[in-house]
Amino acid sequence: MSHYIDITLLPDPEFSHAHLLGALVAKLHRALVGLEAEDIGISFPQYSLRPRSLGGMVRLHGDEAGLRSLMVQAWLQGMRDHVTVSETMPVPPGATYRLVQRRQFKTNAERLRRRRMRRKGETAAQAAAAIPDSVERRPDLPYAHMRSASTGQPFCLFVEQVEASSEVLGAFNRYGLSQGATVPWF
Repeated sequence: MSHYIDITLLPDPEFSHAHLLGALVAKLHRALVGLEAEDIGISFPQYSLRPRSLGGMVRLHGDEAGLRSLMVQAWLQGMRDHVTVSETMPVPPGATYRLVQRRQFKTNAERLRRRRMRRKGETAAQAAAAIPDSVERRPDLPYAHMRSASTGQPFCLFVEQVEASSEVLGAFNRYGLSQGATVPWF
């Protein structure tokens, strides 16, 4: 994680900030899938819990060659009028580290019951006994609105950024998130 690129969303009268951020993260996801990249991480420098927001900037982390190979792809096509993209720059000395990870929550007990009924052949009463309303969680983390490429279903990609005491090397998923690897924070 020696280098980074900042991608900043520009204000747009036709599209909401949330819509543009979701589109940007979706395009990045497709590009990382196409490259089969596990060495590019993401962070959100303007991340905020109050008010809940990922902010208006996405920072890509990686080595210089990996970031350059991503940026020569046409993955930002259609977004160029909505973003500014920095040059590939070295991480400043003295940067700390953050773990940027996806968090998934059981947010709808009724959907979980229907799924259980399909999978286990249970009745509605059996599924309701196995999955009480108390399993539902109301997450308070920032998120990006996404749409699954495989099913077409909308979902929220909840993101948690946590301070880390030191750099942890590892792989990143196709969203640029990791359950253990860290990215520089500055």
